[in-house]
Amino acid sequence: MKRKPHIHPRVKKVLQKRPYRRKAKPEQSLEQAIQGIPRITNETVAEHREEVLSSARKYIYPLQHSAHKVVIISGGLFAAVVIAFFSYSLLALYRFHSSSTFMYGVTQVIPFPAARAGSHFVSYESYLFELRHYIHYYQTQQKIDFNSDSGKQQLAEFRKRSMQSAINDAYVKQLAKQNHITVTTQELNNQIALVRSQNRLGSSDQVFADVLKEFWGWSVDDFKRELKQQMLAQKVTATLDTATQERAKNVLTQLQQGGDFATIAKQTSDDPSTRDAGGEYGFLIDRTNRNIQPQVIDAIFKMKPGQISDIITTSVGLEIVKVTSTEGDKVHASHILFLFKDSNTYIDPIKAKQKPKQYIST
Repeated sequence: MKRKPHIHPRVKKVLQKRPYRRKAKPEQSLEQAIQGIPRITNETVAEHREEVLSSARKYIYPLQHSAHKVVIISGGLFAAVVIAFFSYSLLALYRFHSSSTFMYGVTQVIPFPAARAGSHFVSYESYLFELRHYIHYYQTQQKIDFNSDSGKQQLAEFRKRSMQSAINDAYVKQLAKQNHITVTTQELNNQIALVRSQNRLGSSDQVFADVLKEFWGWSVDDFKRELKQQMLAQKVTATLDTATQERAKNVLTQLQQGGDFATIAKQTSDDPSTRDAGGEYGFLIDRTNRNIQPQVIDAIFKMKPGQISDIITTSVGLEIVKVTSTEGDKVHASHILFLFKDSNTYIDPIKAKQKPKQYIST
């Protein structure tokens, strides 16, 4: 006879209290599991979406708060750097009058004003552009020490000269705009080609660039900028100086009607060095002669002996030339010069009406 296994009284008591449960089939278990899941319908989809999002927000909000802090801190640091940079720049330019390469670069990017000419501002960059080429030339070529007493006096004079030049350039631009006067890129290139053909800018592009760098601290683009401004000023003066134009036209008419060149030159030329000699230059002229305006040289070597040119516009006035003879590749010639009025004749009235105002002491 088999002996029944001994069961501890306490275990027996528990087993008697726990009812026996039959293991549910898989289908019943799945049905019981999905009974607790809420049904999503078109009417309840918004409600369930909001329930899901609200449970996620407790994780999103801390991240957003941290990102917001980063943005605020970064923005604050950037603002502090910008304020510090502008404060330094203002002090360097307006109080200490710095003309360093770094500050010049700053003025090329940020249009700090140095003065006001009428309704237009004169940029600090324009002022430094003029000043720096003076400083470079006298430091490198004349060996002037601008820290010495005499050097400081010269530097102060250069500052005044540079400021006046920048202000006058601004007024010239106003006059040019009022009279619809411009200098085109083609005109600029033609002028450069002309002087290059007469070997006035070096024998090669590299020599030219080296000379500009050595003497003025300029690049080729800087030279073009300066030349374009000079050409604009000349064009403005030539356009507005109608009296000089009339003088030249009247003389040309007399010459075309058979008037004696030497006699008329003595009566009308503004060149005291050649006037008494009937306009004769007094020396043989070659293509590289730098004592004569490049436009005049160009005209002379296109003419034959006895010919008289039309009116030639130069940087200083109007000229009429006559070739008298040739010797090989050189020529004898005479000229009649009609000087333009000083450009201040046209600038000063604008200055009187719209007085310039400087923002730095010079």
